[in-house]
Amino acid sequence: MAFDIEMIKAVYARFPERIAAARKAVGRPLTLTEKILYSHLSEGEVSQAFERGKSYVDFQPDRVAMQDATAQMALLQFMQAGRDRVAVPSTVHCDHLIQAEVGAVKDLDKAKDKNREVYDFLASVSNKYGIGFWKPGAGIIHQVVLENYAFPGGMMIGTDSHTPNAGGLGMIAIGVGGADACDVMAGLPWELKFPKLIGVKLTGKMSGWTSAKDVILKVAGILTVKGGTGAVVEYFGEGARSLSATGKGTICNMGAEIGATTSIFGYDEKSAAYLEGTGRADIATLANGIAEHLTGDSEVYTEPENYFDQVIEINLSELEPHVNGPFTPDLAWPISKFAAAVKENGWPAKLDVGLIGSCTNSSYEDISRAASLAQQAVDKKLTAKSEYTITPGSEQVRYTVDRDGFLDTFGKMGGVVLANACGPCIGQWARHGADKQEKNSIITSFNRNFAKRADGNPNTHAFVASPEIVTALAIAGDLTFNPLTDTLLNEDGQSVKLDEPKGLELPTKGFAVEDAGYLAPAEDGSVVDVIVDPKSDRLQLLESFPAWEGADLKGLKLLIKAKGKCTTDHISMAGPWLRYRGHLDNISNNMLIGAVNSFNDKTNSVKNQLTGEYGEVPATQRHYKQMGIGTVVVGDENYGEGSSREHAAMEPRFLGVRAILVKSFARIHETNLKKQGMLALTFDDPFDYDKVLEDDSIDIIGLDSFAPGKSLQVVLHHADGSSDTIKVNHTYNEGQIGWFKAGSALNLIKAGI
Repeated sequence: MAFDIEMIKAVYARFPERIAAARKAVGRPLTLTEKILYSHLSEGEVSQAFERGKSYVDFQPDRVAMQDATAQMALLQFMQAGRDRVAVPSTVHCDHLIQAEVGAVKDLDKAKDKNREVYDFLASVSNKYGIGFWKPGAGIIHQVVLENYAFPGGMMIGTDSHTPNAGGLGMIAIGVGGADACDVMAGLPWELKFPKLIGVKLTGKMSGWTSAKDVILKVAGILTVKGGTGAVVEYFGEGARSLSATGKGTICNMGAEIGATTSIFGYDEKSAAYLEGTGRADIATLANGIAEHLTGDSEVYTEPENYFDQVIEINLSELEPHVNGPFTPDLAWPISKFAAAVKENGWPAKLDVGLIGSCTNSSYEDISRAASLAQQAVDKKLTAKSEYTITPGSEQVRYTVDRDGFLDTFGKMGGVVLANACGPCIGQWARHGADKQEKNSIITSFNRNFAKRADGNPNTHAFVASPEIVTALAIAGDLTFNPLTDTLLNEDGQSVKLDEPKGLELPTKGFAVEDAGYLAPAEDGSVVDVIVDPKSDRLQLLESFPAWEGADLKGLKLLIKAKGKCTTDHISMAGPWLRYRGHLDNISNNMLIGAVNSFNDKTNSVKNQLTGEYGEVPATQRHYKQMGIGTVVVGDENYGEGSSREHAAMEPRFLGVRAILVKSFARIHETNLKKQGMLALTFDDPFDYDKVLEDDSIDIIGLDSFAPGKSLQVVLHHADGSSDTIKVNHTYNEGQIGWFKAGSALNLIKAGI
């Protein structure tokens, strides 16, 4: 479990020289983001200035973190790389496969039994290859990383889209697919397009009901779900320095909902306090020694418009609590306007469930502030009108808040404590009655609220807010209740008002835990066997994808033309499908079943051009594959937004889809497609999307001269004998074109190229 202090010393030792070289190359002062990025380049590249949003650059991350759902495929790929041990410190965290149903103890016991073969595989492969293993129940990956591994100025990649949580401690932490993690664990550099920079200046100081969650809810409303695409969001100003480290983590965590590559805060007194409070005072001492390098240059923050591509300013003293949703995390409502929005839009005002916790809001500060409201409910004789659940972020947090009496307080209010795991936030929620698909409302302190995400019910109106607002509304049982202004009737018929929540950033008695849930790997992994049952329906060893044939792709069929929002949830659903994350063949049966077919407005219903009949997407694609016919998937804007799940790229590749053609891609998904040897293409003219017809056969022309910056042609052969030739673009560089030609990036690793 111990962090690698020698590694951190080495990172800090190179900071001064590399930052000086980078400042000279750029010819101006540097943002914090630029400092950390340049410090993680090879020495030969530090002297170069890179064009934001255009230059692909190889970075050298310090760490890799993987959650259990994505780690299965990442490690199955790593096993093919031919290494005896991972090249950088790496960890696996078992947090995604635990389904919430009745409560922490029973749910965890059930998960351990149900997922035993997956946990055994992950434990054994971790043990063999030098990877730290966090057992089921140890906590959610991002909270555990923040408590144990994140450090100012470091760089980490993680196989989860909310990896940026570590930005709360000044770390460049980026969500990636399993193939990227595999590359870094195999000792290869990690490639990223040098990001654009968005600066968020925070002034003033929060008070009362407002929390750090409200900052990102406000930012999401400003930038929307794709406004941060291709950019790092850097927060600065007096307001930033006033926030707790875990509050900053909340903001960075949910930055994934605006499409940002990552988000980050500079190192300050709050960072040092958190490091010391979590047993890492020696890191704080090291960071204090180079503190000037762990924040942006002063000139940058004095005149930010000269150094950032976009600047947003938010006065925390004036910021209202927000509620975002439903169905999208960027529909932002100040609490003063939310009740009217509920009424005007006809959303169910009755609140069925309030859920707090998750990787976004499960710190000691979050729990203590929510508990202060629960205690008020008990003291003021208020009974919670809604169901109420609490998801601690780690065993360390759970143990500490239990010791300090907060869990008992929640129990008196009627709250149910769930396991230290993702649970309802990712659809791992056995919500009773959800199958009836009744119209209802829930509110959470989670990060995402796409339709069907939490409970599978498309009619569940999910809203996102801070733990404090969630708790207050759960007590009221009414979305139109404004805790800042409104009163409630208690058991005695008296009108009572909730006081402002109170809490502590860190426990006064310090953190405590009996068993954090960590298993260190074997010193000699050569004697360890990886456990995979060849008859398993949950785990399947991988076979290499075939290389490109060396010619243009002709006679492809249109599989589906997806309409509107098509997230990785639509492409590869979570929930019950998580059990197949280690079995590519089985999980491919969920491919694109959530995408809406633009020709009939139905999900999981596409026309099979060979039979003329409509059928499920995976079955139709398997028929094409059986007949040796490749296909194309066409999509809309920001295709593949949401979770980093690599399966959304691997499943189409495995079943024989050759290209994804869309108006625009979400960053992680586009990279995942490239890694798997897929063609990720965009319409040069977005209106060409309308030219794609249901019975089209498709040719992709120009692959014999496939080159960076050079467009390709797509010929749409229509059923009536006519055709349209359209221009399509791509963002492949030479290395990525090599992945395509080889069949996948992993094929090149295995070949030693």
